[in-house]
Formats: sequence, structure tokens, C-alpha cells
Amino acid sequence: MHDKAKLIDLFTGMCKIRYFENKVKELFLMGLVRGPLHLYTGEEAIAVGACAALNPDDYVTSTHRGHGHCIAKGANLDLMMAELMGKETGYCRGRGGSMHICDLKLGILGADGIVGGGIPIAVGAGLSGQYKKSSQVTLCFFGDGASNQGTFHESLNLAALWKLPIVFICENNLYAITTPSSQALAVPDVAARAAGYGIPGRVVDGNDVLAVYDAASQAVNAARAGHGPSLIECKTYRHEGHWLGDPIIYRTKEELAKWKKKDPITAFEVVLEKGHVLSRGQIQTIHNEIKAQVDQSERFARESQYPAVAILEEEY
Repeated sequence: MHDKAKLIDLFTGMCKIRYFENKVKELFLMGLVRGPLHLYTGEEAIAVGACAALNPDDYVTSTHRGHGHCIAKGANLDLMMAELMGKETGYCRGRGGSMHICDLKLGILGADGIVGGGIPIAVGAGLSGQYKKSSQVTLCFFGDGASNQGTFHESLNLAALWKLPIVFICENNLYAITTPSSQALAVPDVAARAAGYGIPGRVVDGNDVLAVYDAASQAVNAARAGHGPSLIECKTYRHEGHWLGDPIIYRTKEELAKWKKKDPITAFEVVLEKGHVLSRGQIQTIHNEIKAQVDQSERFARESQYPAVAILEEEY
């Protein structure tokens, strides 16, 4: 049985990501969000379920689609929104944008615009925890496309060899930009590649937040106990294109509609109602509260100043 408070936290976390992404999309189309934008809509259960298994001092490495990871690890919505709008009050003082949000105090080691770029960083973080003899674990998020990069194989090999406390989480949304994973992977599951490095590999439903949480909890506990790394593949689907502006000519409307029926937030609402954790009215109250928080982040960002040219050479 899962604790009621934990279940509500999982639901709240997914809603926070969804409303944030919806707002960011709205502001991008208005020309107020700067730079390329890769939305996490539809994949919320992975970030929330996995990060819920962590301690506050654990680490996370992210991807170009990193808003959800940052929010799930506790990032401040005001600072995130300000960063996306290029404002001085943002996480990187308006100079990093969507793909470079980080908060070292929260263990968020940064989103990364390079495909597979965060994977070796996770190895470094894992090695630091082992070297310090701390109990820290690193979650490493990456996509199915990144699993074909050399960094993936090199990093898993080192992590396995040194038994580093890392949980590698592949967010397989079935497309690497426009290429179906079925046309780029020689095996049906990325998780099968774990066998080549002698570490556990597991496939879970990435739209089921409890399945992700349970799998991540087991893997994190094993890593914290000194049993080394593992690989979890979460099968999921992004509702938007690879980036906002992607013409999305590589998939059908029918395919998208089929996956939207598996929406992780809607599905979890059913679980919460059937389990008498939350009533329909209470669920709607949470939606309203989260929407208000996101609206506040927009106000904060709009009222913030753009960075002055004079600070360009200053450190963040």
C-alpha cells in the first residue's frame, strides 16, 4: 500500500508539470518565451515517479526536454519561468534558457542540449558520491535516441565496472526527433542492453506513475546499498512534437489519439477516486491551486527585468 500523502504528492507533481508546460507553450506562441522549446507534456509520470524515490541531496541529470525533471526535483517555478522568458531573475539570469536550467542546491545538475550529454555527467556525480562515501544516488534521464550514442555505452560500462550508485532512466517516447525507435534500435527494448554490462534492466509503463515510482524506489535502494547501477526503460509518448514548431508529419493523428487515452494524469485520477484517496471535487481543487501557482510564475517573470548588457561577462 502507498501512503495517502505520497499519492497526493505524485498527483500534484504531475499537475504542476502539465500546467507549467501548457503555460510555457502559450507564452512561446505569444513570442514571450525565448529559444527552442521541447515540452514534456505526456511524460509527467516518469519524472515525478522517479524523483519521488530520491532524497533531497540526491542528484539528477537531465536532457533537452528537462522541465519535468527540474520541477519533480523541486525547482522553483518563478525562477524557471523567468529563465524561459530571458529575465535577470531566472535560474541562469536569463542566459541559459529552456535547455540549461540547473539548481545545484537541489541536486539538479542541469538540463543538456546535447543528446546523451548528461549521461557521463551522471557517472561523475555517481563517482563523487562513492568517493565521499555518502549515501547519494544519481538519477540519469535520457531518451531512446541517446541510447544509441557512445556516451550511453561508455557510461554504463564504467558505472557497472565501478558499481556506481546510479539509476539510468530511459524515457522511450518512441521517437528520436522524427525517427521511430523501431527503426533505430536492433532490440525491442533499450533495457535489454543492460545485460551487456551485467546490470539489472527493467521495462515499465512510463504512463503509470506508481509503476515508475516502485521501479525507481527498488533501483535507488539497491544503488544506495552499494549494489551498483541499473537501467529502467519507461515506455511513454510525448503529446507535442520534438520541439514546439515541429510539423509532426512522421506520426498519425490516430496514433496520438490512442496515446492520449493513456494520459498519465487522467489515468491516475481514476486510481485516486477508486481508492477513495481524493474525491472529484478535491481533484479539481488541486488543479485550480496548481494553475494559480503557474499563473503566479508568469506574473513574476513578466514583472522581472531583462539582464543588462553590462553583466554578460559576469558569472551566474
